[in-house]
Amino acid sequence: MYRKILVAYNGTPESRLALQECILLAPGPSAQVHLLAVVAPSPIVLAGEFVAAVPTLDEEQAERDAMEQVLQAGRKLLTDAGLNVATHLEVGEPVNVIADLVNKHGIELVIVGHSRQKTFAMRWWRGSMDAVLVDKIRCSVLVAADPKMSS
Repeated sequence: MYRKILVAYNGTPESRLALQECILLAPGPSAQVHLLAVVAPSPIVLAGEFVAAVPTLDEEQAERDAMEQVLQAGRKLLTDAGLNVATHLEVGEPVNVIADLVNKHGIELVIVGHSRQKTFAMRWWRGSMDAVLVDKIRCSVLVAADPKMSS
């Protein structure tokens, strides 16, 4: 049985499938479930001496607040199922953040959602530098997908 599980969650239907898979595994209250939400880093575009597309502090805070609400909703679902949940709200590229948490907490299983409707190179799978999740981490990965959706 897995004792340390990381669930990547961003509020999308695909990531809700990841929460459901975690519950179906029924790891019990002795397992540690780490629920992760990642806020994309602020885009900064440099063109010569000019900087463009820099979000305001209010916009950054609004994004963090919205993701915090999503994270707490996911936490409630897992705790209502009797699981022991630690939440993590991080800023960065999802693949790198997941890899860092896997190493830091000794994660044994990562659960991510996947939509057959989207391209394979989705946010949880590839970072901005084409870092593939399964190549960056040294633990098992469970891909949650809706069995009713066809490819």
